Amino acid sequence: MNHPIHVAIIMDGNGRWGIKKKNSRNYGHKKGILVVEKIIEAAIKKKIKYLTLFVFSTENWKRPANEIKYLFKLLNNYIDSEIDQLKKKNIKIKIIGNINPFPENLKSKIKKLQKYTKTNNKIQINMALNYGARNEIINAVNKLKRKAIKINEKNISENLYTKNIPDPEILIRTGNTNRISNFLVWQLVYTEIFFIKKMWPEFTAKDFFKIIDNFKEINRNFGGLND
Repeated sequence: MNHPIHVAIIMDGNGRWGIKKKNSRNYGHKKGILVVEKIIEAAIKKKIKYLTLFVFSTENWKRPANEIKYLFKLLNNYIDSEIDQLKKKNIKIKIIGNINPFPENLKSKIKKLQKYTKTNNKIQINMALNYGARNEIINAVNKLKRKAIKINEKNISENLYTKNIPDPEILIRTGNTNRISNFLVWQLVYTEIFFIKKMWPEFTAKDFFKIIDNFKEINRNFGGLND
C-alpha cells in the first residue's frame, strides 16, 4: 500500500464557480479560501507531510487588474487572520516562486509568515506564488552556470524552489481541465494525476480522502517491471 508524503493541487474553477453562483469571479475566490482550510485539515488527518498549492501563477498577471488586486487582498487577509493559528497548529508555510513583483506590504507579510512558521513540522504547505515551472527550471540552470557546477538531474533538483522537498506522489486538479498549466513540470515526472470535474469551491475533504485511498491501490513501478 502506497502512502503519499507530498500532494500537489491546482485549485482551478474558483472564477467559473463564482460567476455561476453570484455572477462574480471574486466570490468564487473568496469561497475557495474556505476549501483550502478544509483540505489542509484533511491532509493533516491523512498524515501528508507536504501540501503544495498553486495559488498564483506567472500567467495570472494576464487577468483583469481588479481580480489580481482582490486575490492579493484575500492573501493579505488570510495571513492576518491565520498566522497565529498556523503557528499554533504546527503548520509550516514555504513560498515557492518569485514574490518580488508583489506589493511591498504583501511581500513583507509573506516573509514574516515564512519566518514565523519555519520551525513548525506537522505539515509543510508550499504556496506557489508567481510560480511558473519553466522559469523555475531556467533559474536553476542559470544558478549552476554562474557557479560553474555541472548541469545534471541531481544538481538541477537541488537548485529548484522545491529543494529538499520530495516530488509529489499525487497531483489533483479541479475545474474539469486536463492539463498541468506550467506547474511543477520537473517534479511531476512520476506523479499520479487526478483530474476532477468539480470546481475548487465544490471540492470536499471526502473527495480528498477518496483520491488518497485510490492512490494507495495504484501499482507504481517507475518504468520497471513488477515480479
